[in-house]
Amino acid sequence: MTAKISAPAKRRQFLKNTAVGATGAAALAAPMISTAQPVTFRFQSTWPAKDIFHEYANDFAKKVNDMAGGRLKIEVLPSGSVVPAFQLLDAVNKGTLDGGHGVLAYHYPKSNALALWGSGPAFGMDPNMVLAWHYYGGGKAILEEIYKSLNIDVVSFIYGPMPTQPLGWFKKPIAKVEDLKGLKYRTVGLAVDIFTELGSAVNPLPGSEVVPALDRGLIDAAEFNNATSDRILGFADVVKNCMLQSFHQSGEQFEILFNKGKYDALPAELKSVIDYAVQASSADMSWKAIERNSQDYIELKKAGVKFYKTPDAILRAQLDVWDKVIAKKSGENPAFKKVLDSQKAFAQRAGQWQNDYMVDFKMAYNHYFAAKKA
Repeated sequence: MTAKISAPAKRRQFLKNTAVGATGAAALAAPMISTAQPVTFRFQSTWPAKDIFHEYANDFAKKVNDMAGGRLKIEVLPSGSVVPAFQLLDAVNKGTLDGGHGVLAYHYPKSNALALWGSGPAFGMDPNMVLAWHYYGGGKAILEEIYKSLNIDVVSFIYGPMPTQPLGWFKKPIAKVEDLKGLKYRTVGLAVDIFTELGSAVNPLPGSEVVPALDRGLIDAAEFNNATSDRILGFADVVKNCMLQSFHQSGEQFEILFNKGKYDALPAELKSVIDYAVQASSADMSWKAIERNSQDYIELKKAGVKFYKTPDAILRAQLDVWDKVIAKKSGENPAFKKVLDSQKAFAQRAGQWQNDYMVDFKMAYNHYFAAKKA
């Protein structure tokens, strides 16, 4: 005899079966967590291991490694470990390296248009505004177009707004434009053209070779980047005069490169990890730069370095020769003109907004810290 099941019991049994079925369906529909071996990318920076720039590369790698939860690991090597600094782009393109950390100005021999991400006055934009142009004003698409035209198959992330770079380190202070004539001077990218126009004999050495060249007298003067890098690399050991402020590289950023085949093979969630790690690293780098550069500025003064503001006459001369350089190169290279036109349109709008809206912070600083006149 079959026992009769009550209506409430039937409802409970139905709900139980439905719940079990739903759980099983959810389990089948949920994506499986990969148990594959972790992916390791071999990176190289274009900086000596002791430089803060190499530290920035390691900072980026750590953010990726931490967020990827062991599924992706980036190992960073210093400049020269696999290839020289200026060969990084080719090495990443060919797959000799999985990725790297450098600056677009180092790719100047490939296309002078690439150096516009950092060289020159950028129509009055500061480095963070240049990044805004890159990501929201059309720069990213133009960069991808240039790389494609050169048969360079990489994925590029631009990040990290650098503080304005000094005019450089000199054996004696530079008082006028004529003082630059005949100087054997180190810089890179389109800054080579600026200083050549100003009469200097330019040698575009990679960062690790600059101080040794100064020490041996192979060059008379040089710029690199910032107080921390300059102190760590030993500029103060060979030269005691540094001229601050310049338009030759007033809006530069870093570039993180990936071999496109290796990057494309990653699952979507790891690509997102990289994307957000770039953004986080950009902010973190700019904050760290303020902390470290300001401290090392003090340390350089303690080491006997004399700092001078670059005279306005030299700054104006830089702007004048820059106009000549970009007019010439725009006529020679359509990509160069395309970058400039895009930057100029963005700078005119964003620059007016920034100049109109931003208060004069120097006024407030001087109110609290400048020596009061009796």
